[in-house]
Amino acid sequence: MSDKEKAIKRIDALRQEIRHHDRKYYVEDNPEISDYEYDQLIKDLEDLEAQYPDLVTPDSPTQRVSGQPSEEFASVRHRVMMLSLDNTYSPEELRDFDSRIRRLIPSQKIEYVVELKLDGLGVALIYENGKLTRGATRGDGETGEDVTANLKTIKSIPLVLEDIGINIPFMEVRGEVYMPKRSFQELNRQREENGETVFANPRNASAGSVRLLDPRITASRPLDIFMYNVSYIEGMSFSTHLESLEALKKMGFKVNPHTKKFDSIDKVIDYCFEWTEKRDNIDYEIDGMVIKVNSLAQQTELGLTTKSPRWAISYKFPARQATTKIEDIIIQVGRTGSLTPVAVFPPTPLSGITITRATLHNEDEIRRKDIRIGDTVLIERAGDVIPAVVEVIKDKRTGKEKEFIMPDKCPVCNSHVYRPEGEAVTRCTNSACSAQIKEKLHHFASRNAMNIDGLGPAVIDQLVNKEMVKTYADLYFLKKEQLSELERMGDKSAQNLIDEIEKSKENNLARLIFALGIRHIGVRAGEILADHYHSIDALAQAKVEELTEIYEIGPKVAESIFQFFQQEGNKQMIERLREAGVKMSEDAPIKSGEQHLEGKTFVLTGALSTMTRDEASEAIKNAGGKVTSSVSNKTDYVVVGDSPGSKYDRAVKLGITILNEDEFKRLISQEKKAEYRDSLF
Repeated sequence: MSDKEKAIKRIDALRQEIRHHDRKYYVEDNPEISDYEYDQLIKDLEDLEAQYPDLVTPDSPTQRVSGQPSEEFASVRHRVMMLSLDNTYSPEELRDFDSRIRRLIPSQKIEYVVELKLDGLGVALIYENGKLTRGATRGDGETGEDVTANLKTIKSIPLVLEDIGINIPFMEVRGEVYMPKRSFQELNRQREENGETVFANPRNASAGSVRLLDPRITASRPLDIFMYNVSYIEGMSFSTHLESLEALKKMGFKVNPHTKKFDSIDKVIDYCFEWTEKRDNIDYEIDGMVIKVNSLAQQTELGLTTKSPRWAISYKFPARQATTKIEDIIIQVGRTGSLTPVAVFPPTPLSGITITRATLHNEDEIRRKDIRIGDTVLIERAGDVIPAVVEVIKDKRTGKEKEFIMPDKCPVCNSHVYRPEGEAVTRCTNSACSAQIKEKLHHFASRNAMNIDGLGPAVIDQLVNKEMVKTYADLYFLKKEQLSELERMGDKSAQNLIDEIEKSKENNLARLIFALGIRHIGVRAGEILADHYHSIDALAQAKVEELTEIYEIGPKVAESIFQFFQQEGNKQMIERLREAGVKMSEDAPIKSGEQHLEGKTFVLTGALSTMTRDEASEAIKNAGGKVTSSVSNKTDYVVVGDSPGSKYDRAVKLGITILNEDEFKRLISQEKKAEYRDSLF
């Protein structure tokens, strides 16, 4: 057996094994191996595919994040219209729905299937011969947007269906993309600290993430999906809706476990009331229930109206708001020194929990809503998660209310604060502020950063309050004996934490860059910088102008990176991390071929017909060139595909050399590069 034949066999085995573990982890929530073991499987597959690039297939687990950012989404027509549902808000309206069903199909036994109504983004997936070929948003129900590359990043969506012993040439299925509540809160926390606009609710976060033009950013968002319908299928048939859901589970899809069948509308109503009370017990948003006739034959007989099916309806939960009084507005200090005003209320029951606080985001938001201390306000749980002030009830003002004034000193460390020009966030100037230190440590230890299990808020509070830790680097010099003295920290827990800290030293460079807490640097930016510089030292030496030349790194981010590494305290902290043995660099990938494009800068615009943007960018980098996102006087070539954007116009205006796809391929070609290069340089 040749080396390539062995590779083919191993690649196939790895793909099957990874798909199995994807299903166990993301669909069944029952992992069989550790994250490290899973990462090793992915790495083995990536190494083999790098060695044999002709063996890479679109359905490989390594291809979940592929392709450069799109300039726009293509419109696609759904095989079957994605209709909306009529809404009901009371038991009486549900009984009216049941009466209509029984009038239309009299003397038949009716069964209803009741499902949780997820508050997310509806999508349609198409599988051809068992492989995912397209994913689209609902759009107007008839036409949606092609977001295949983004949906492929959601690991609970199978790229290849499980073998159920039946050939299915074509299938369209429907699902709801959502973001778990805890993940939504963490995402908003990070965005607020970075001075970015927060999402109003998990649904907005989900919809916005799926419709991002860059699938790599979508991949960094914690999205999930539940499938709820087979809208079209060839090679297989069902008699009931429940049968189709069972088939979806067998094919490898994630189906909501709380779906139930009932034989009377009264039982349906009871189940709706049950979930009205239980909705806060799950980690995703639901805003009601969906009731469907179970029999597919009866669904066909009942038919459709112009906008909705007659055989299904939704029951919407009551609005969840409350009136309370703002007793005070206090300040919370975040990781980047951001001062966030927070409204304090008397304990107020809302949505099954007691609310005592709500973020007011920033000073401008307070002024916009004219919020004052002592105001009576309407509050809600935005997206049923984060308490928010909806509006002030000004009719109840007495004249004793006080306007809020942003302090000129940090409430934690008493240092001066400042508000950068053009920003809404006021910041503490003292990087040694204990509140900042605690939040920075929490970020440093988080899952996407150094992933130090066991270093939670309670432990961090003690470490900072006892002045055992002042910077990230101090973590690596802690002793078991010191940790054992902390509250609720025995010898075993202390040793486990020491082991976790030690293990984090070997994390890759991208994790470390993200963990440092550089303002505006998220997971994706950390990966880009690690791929470009390969060491902290090289990144620390980078100038703003150089950083802005990197694709996806803009002026604001570049300035933030540069300023971070100019601060003496950060320099000392990095040296301490180095002294502790934290990995600061990684080998650059080996480039093939002569570097005949050394020093040349390219911009890509429009769709290429024979290669993806990732492939074109990789070819440029392998030949010594670099790719940037914007056209400037420093750009050497603009490569133009179909439907180029404004970058083409700017290139023409600046007199920059423009290459079509064939010219570009000749330029990067090893066989003809010399003669073609001479004609252009």
